[in-house]
Amino acid sequence: MSGTSSGDGCSSAAQLPSGWASAVPALAAVSQLPSGKAHTPTRTAVLPGSARPADLGAANSALPPCAHYSPAAIQVEITPAQGEISVGESKFFLCEVVGDVKDIDWYAPSGEKILHTRPNISVSRSDETTSILTIYHANVDNAGIYKCVAKDGDKEAQATVKVKIFQKITFQRAPSPQEFNEGDIADIVCDVVSSPPPTIIWKHKGSLIQATKDVRYKIMENGHLQIRGIKKIDEGMYVCEARVMARGEIDFRTMKVIINVLPTIRARKSEVNATADISKSALLACDADGFPEPTVTWAHNNVVLETGDKYSLNEDGSELLIKDVKKVDEGDYTCIAKNKAGRKTEEVSLNVFMIPNITYFNNKTASEFDEEVTLTCEASGDPTPTISWRFGNRVFTEGEQASWTRPDKYENADRNVVVLSHARVSSLTLKVVQFTDAGRYLCTASNSIGEDIQPVYLEIHYAPKIMGVVAVYTWEGNPANISCEVVAHPGASVTWFRDGIQLPSGNTSNVKIYSTPTNSYLEITPESQNDFGSYNCTATNMLGSESKEFILIQAEVPSSPEIQQVVPFSSTAVVEFEEPYSKGGVPIIRYKVEWRLLGKEWNSKEYNAEDGMTRITITGLKPETTYEVKMFAINGKGEGESSLASTFKTKPVLGEPNAPKLEITAVKGGNTFKVKWIKQDDGGSPIKHYLLRYKAKHVSDWKPELRLPPASEYAMLRGLDWNTDYEIHVVAENQQGKSEPSVTFFRTAVEPTTIPDTREGGSGLGTGAIVGILVVVFFVLLVAVDVACFFLNKCGLLMCIAVTFCGKAGPGAKNKDIEEGKTAFTKDESKEPIVEVRTEEEHTPNQEGGGPTEPTETTPLTDPDGKTVKDDNTKGETEAKNATAEVKAVPNEAPQVNGNESKA
Repeated sequence: MSGTSSGDGCSSAAQLPSGWASAVPALAAVSQLPSGKAHTPTRTAVLPGSARPADLGAANSALPPCAHYSPAAIQVEITPAQGEISVGESKFFLCEVVGDVKDIDWYAPSGEKILHTRPNISVSRSDETTSILTIYHANVDNAGIYKCVAKDGDKEAQATVKVKIFQKITFQRAPSPQEFNEGDIADIVCDVVSSPPPTIIWKHKGSLIQATKDVRYKIMENGHLQIRGIKKIDEGMYVCEARVMARGEIDFRTMKVIINVLPTIRARKSEVNATADISKSALLACDADGFPEPTVTWAHNNVVLETGDKYSLNEDGSELLIKDVKKVDEGDYTCIAKNKAGRKTEEVSLNVFMIPNITYFNNKTASEFDEEVTLTCEASGDPTPTISWRFGNRVFTEGEQASWTRPDKYENADRNVVVLSHARVSSLTLKVVQFTDAGRYLCTASNSIGEDIQPVYLEIHYAPKIMGVVAVYTWEGNPANISCEVVAHPGASVTWFRDGIQLPSGNTSNVKIYSTPTNSYLEITPESQNDFGSYNCTATNMLGSESKEFILIQAEVPSSPEIQQVVPFSSTAVVEFEEPYSKGGVPIIRYKVEWRLLGKEWNSKEYNAEDGMTRITITGLKPETTYEVKMFAINGKGEGESSLASTFKTKPVLGEPNAPKLEITAVKGGNTFKVKWIKQDDGGSPIKHYLLRYKAKHVSDWKPELRLPPASEYAMLRGLDWNTDYEIHVVAENQQGKSEPSVTFFRTAVEPTTIPDTREGGSGLGTGAIVGILVVVFFVLLVAVDVACFFLNKCGLLMCIAVTFCGKAGPGAKNKDIEEGKTAFTKDESKEPIVEVRTEEEHTPNQEGGGPTEPTETTPLTDPDGKTVKDDNTKGETEAKNATAEVKAVPNEAPQVNGNESKA
């Protein structure tokens, strides 16, 4: 607050008494103070030493209204002008003096001069004109008006400042966590003080607690939160928030409230059955819940049990293991669960019994069609065990536990099996013995505490039985296997006959026989129609023999498939069809599709047949063009009849092509993958190229994009990182634009462990040296062989040189005969080719890595011109390499496999 005096605009002080002129400004300043501002800090001017206080009034009244006064000799100002300090905080006030002074002193609100020795109040003078009052760690006793007085001889000026001390929001007690038992009346403590007293609000899980809306809540006068009947759901973080509206002050404390829950306890089994005197243990267990997690102990006959020779407790005490159970261990055991919320107990009863034990059984041997055979099983146990029988998936048992006075009898549905139980003895009787009854029967004795199982074997001797598929289809030149499956005990010998003649005979070179312990296979390669017909399989053992006729049937070509509809697009069409009603006796291996422009030549393509295949896609068609299409089915015998031709018209150009379909195949090695794409609809204009890019999933940067020819069908990614996930995008592009990317993912294998070379030393020769030596040795051998041929057979390189340059005659007549014989054999085309039918498991040429996998039934491909695809593995191989992988793109001109080569 400024106490500096100032003039009021008057220009002269001549009318004042001598010596008062310098005091006029100060008097003017005092006279202008408003009423009631006696304690407002002011700056004051110095009065003459001879002036008396009583003269102030006269001097004041004598001031003319427009007098001019000279400035006061001393002026005092305090910064800040007023002060508010929170309890415990520190603050300083600066007293600045204008004019020359000797002393600057501070006075406390009590009027006492503040000395430097005061405990928490310090006065320091930094220079001639300033003095600092510092209040450290203020308390309420430090409040009041402080005065700064500046003196210089008889001159004096002063200023005052009012200091207010207030209590900030202070949390005296807000412990965390606070624990209560479920169901208690909880008093959540939050003691907070301030001046004036604060307003307290509570929050739980971010929501304001409103006691008016939930009668369980009550905010107490002391600010505590009371919750009646507190529940586990009330657990969590609570916020106690204090506000002082006068200052806009706010503070809060967060505290965790934990609700302890009285234990609940449940025995896993209220009664436990144990076996006595067989060195077995019994496990008694109870599960306890509560919060905090309760501790579990066990007691028996009021004695707490501890781990030792007789008892063993698991880590949490929930399981009591009673070792080497005796009859004296029988009784009730108490499971005790205890936590902060209280204690609960549960009783578990231990019943000590005897486990069943099969004491007698008998194995039997019988012959098929004997009148009956009986298997017997006897068991002991306490309580008395029940006995059941099992044979394979069939179970035979009594209706209820038997007794000595009332035996039980059971018969199965066909009344061939009878089970008779008499207390601890059970018998199973087969009234009529059949060979299918032979095998292992399980006798099971069980009671409430356990069971005993013993296998009982029934051996049956029986004459051979022959099984197997009677009709087998094949065709001339194609080998077929007729399977004669024989079951017999003892084992049987198998003989094959044809028209009463045992096979193989001296004039049947096209017949072979292979045998296993249970099967005999007759392999026949028909050479003419005479090889088709009936073949006899006869099996014989000591008990008899059995014969069965098998028929080898000439297979036919399949009937024609039936085209249901054709769904056209701009450059492709989907042909939907039904399988032929007749397959000719052997599986269909391919379908052939022919299509053409009306009146033009037919284009064709063959597709591998798959299970459930009902549609084929043809590609390379022209938009808005009418075609006709027909189909053929092909089996191992050959190609069947054509279906009726269907006519369709392709749609107009659609635009961008559809995304290709991707197939990923791992190639031997583990870090090389084959990415195959199957062309979809090209949108009515030819595919310009395919764009392929890939990257490891854990990185953001893609490898350089690869531009692949439109005829390419797959690319090989080599040298990939081991054990890494990869992402691949393939896009088809035509004149109209790009397709959506076709996306797929794969993971490379874990890098195989490299086995170091353990051989010590070495030959010291490099690979190049070894290869050179081998080449030299090979050349020497060739020269030696050529020289031998020259002298012995008049042939070889030396012979050619001799004939050319020396005129020697070569072996003309003999060579001419050989050449003619070779020509005659080559031109002999009368013999039909042998066509084999192979199963899917057999290795066929189209499974080689060099050729592409055949397309699926949904999107098989043809060349853009619609012609049958002709593959040439020597054409157009494109390779693209980068830092981490080698990419090889191979065109679809890969070798096609002759599908007629299959094996039935």
